[in-house]
Amino acid sequence: MNKKQETENKVKKIIPSKLETGFQQLLYKTIGKHIPKSMTPNQVTLIGAIGGLIGIICAFLSKINPLFLIGTIFGLLCHLICDDLDGYVARTRNMTSTAGGYFDLLTDILHITYLIIALAFAGFVSFEISIFLVPVYALIIFTAMNYILYLKEFLFPRLGPIETHLFFVVLCIGSMVLGTNDIININGFGLKFADVVFIVGGIPMYYEMIRLQIQLFKRLSKKDEEERKSK
Repeated sequence: MNKKQETENKVKKIIPSKLETGFQQLLYKTIGKHIPKSMTPNQVTLIGAIGGLIGIICAFLSKINPLFLIGTIFGLLCHLICDDLDGYVARTRNMTSTAGGYFDLLTDILHITYLIIALAFAGFVSFEISIFLVPVYALIIFTAMNYILYLKEFLFPRLGPIETHLFFVVLCIGSMVLGTNDIININGFGLKFADVVFIVGGIPMYYEMIRLQIQLFKRLSKKDEEERKSK
């Protein structure tokens, strides 16, 4: 592959969140430089996926004892750290790949989706609330995939991975303290602590998801128009 083709195929990384940027730089300077040379980006992603899976299992088990959510918090932190470091390993060792990017985004979708389901199963989140949250993160990742595929941009939403993971950490801590008891009652419908957090956090997530999709549609329409004119 010549330099022109490499430039055309290179994906531009765009991170609007200053918190995400700062966190990534901290990881690169501390943990990143100590990652064994033999470790591949997909192996880092897999470690994060296993950590996330353990966190999901702990969320299911929290139905027995809320303290299992401590395991969920560690799973969230493991997934978050590996989610940032796999890209670092890929870029610094010239090991970027389409399959690796797909694997990374797929594990993100599965992690958050099943974590919400597990918290609903454990009784910390009402099923009526959780069903509105389940599709949001998946749609954001789906949109991100299309940015990569059609525009060669890896666009992080303004509410990116670190904000999402911290959101769930707060939810887990509050759920351990307040349990499954209703804290608000609206016309006979009780809201738990996690329900309130989901509603408050879900509104900006829905907004960000819709904003990214509209922006993508407009840019793809403009791209189509430019391609038609060039023919």
